[in-house]
Amino acid sequence: MNLISCEKLEKSMVELQFSIDADTFKNAVNTAFKREGKKYAIPGFRKGKAPRHMIEKMYGADIFHYDAINDLFPDAYEAAVKEAAIDVVGRPEPEVVSMNENDGAVLKVKVAVKPEVELGDYAGLTVTKEVKTVDEADVDAEIKRMQDRNGRLLTREGAAENGDTVDIDFEGFVDDKAFEGGKAEHYSLVLGSNSFIPGFEDQLVGHSAGEEFDINVKFPDEYGAEELAGKDARFKIKLHEVKYKELPALDDDFAKDVSEYDTLDELKDSIRNGIKTNQEKQADQKVENDLIDQVVNNMKAEIPAAMIDLRVDELVQDFQYRISQQGLKLDQYLQYMGMTMDQFRAQFTEQAEKQVKMRLAMEAIVAKENIEVSDEEFEEEVKRIADAYKMDVEKVKSIVDANAVKADLAVNKAIDFVKEKANVVLASADENKEENKD
Repeated sequence: MNLISCEKLEKSMVELQFSIDADTFKNAVNTAFKREGKKYAIPGFRKGKAPRHMIEKMYGADIFHYDAINDLFPDAYEAAVKEAAIDVVGRPEPEVVSMNENDGAVLKVKVAVKPEVELGDYAGLTVTKEVKTVDEADVDAEIKRMQDRNGRLLTREGAAENGDTVDIDFEGFVDDKAFEGGKAEHYSLVLGSNSFIPGFEDQLVGHSAGEEFDINVKFPDEYGAEELAGKDARFKIKLHEVKYKELPALDDDFAKDVSEYDTLDELKDSIRNGIKTNQEKQADQKVENDLIDQVVNNMKAEIPAAMIDLRVDELVQDFQYRISQQGLKLDQYLQYMGMTMDQFRAQFTEQAEKQVKMRLAMEAIVAKENIEVSDEEFEEEVKRIADAYKMDVEKVKSIVDANAVKADLAVNKAIDFVKEKANVVLASADENKEENKD
């Protein structure tokens, strides 16, 4: 491979032109003939036994040239990229300029590269941190949730009320015909949970265990199943059992039963501190996000679409892996959601663009501030990964890309640098609410 030229184009694209010498190309053509020549049938010859010149006469003189190019391209392209010292971020678009066995081949490739970043202000930025006070209503709400979780279900002798749990059989009919998915036995339903279509649960209220009856509802116009949307339906109901929840008293005994604390006041203090800690973390995260947004908005870079597309690919793959852990395939998920792959990918575009811009900005700060990652920091990160996945440290080292791990750590250190240099103004969230009202 001989690099002929490396020309910068608009929007962070580069055009490479490189050659493959005649001997290398000729040998590749011969190899392609030996592998592919068996596929061609020539009159007068058994299949796979025709000489090369006869195949080329019938199918074209360059019939094996493109196979040779396909064989040679990966290594030649990689060598050209290395010699040109460019950081490619997209798939190459190759074009054959010329090829013959006497002169070799000349190829031209357009490819997206990591853009040059012009940083704006990134140190000494000003950001507001909202300091919230714990709302006692949030503490009471959490106590209420704990009380609800620890309630006992008891059989109700009378009619079902909102909030009760009923055990029912049901079968649905539209135009007096049963429809798919409209039947179940011993289905447990909390009345008032709005789990079913509007009106269904309301019509169960007032009925008692042992009753059989019909209820009439109308499917919403925007219902997911088109064949049912906007249709009137009748459900045959058999009510097996009605249960109500008996809630424990909110006292010190309750605190002892549900927690490590001896009194209700101690339990509330713990919840209050937990809420405060969570609010602090959220406030810190918002400060970090606001600072990153400022850095990104202050920088200039021509980001190629290929970088966004590659990040979307990664986000899609991550989503696909997560749902596969639940036994679901991506094509099944798309079918359930009524989405095409293009529509699904489009959901990730804004997130991908933001992440790409953030990464470019922080990498530029890493370079400008000469931020480095020590061996000790790398070892700590490997140990953290090993602990998280319950793996041996040496096994993790054999799997991960050390350079990629260090690059991620350097980006995190760049974010910390921006936060350390920032002017953080504390403000009460309650005051901000009042200002917004004005």
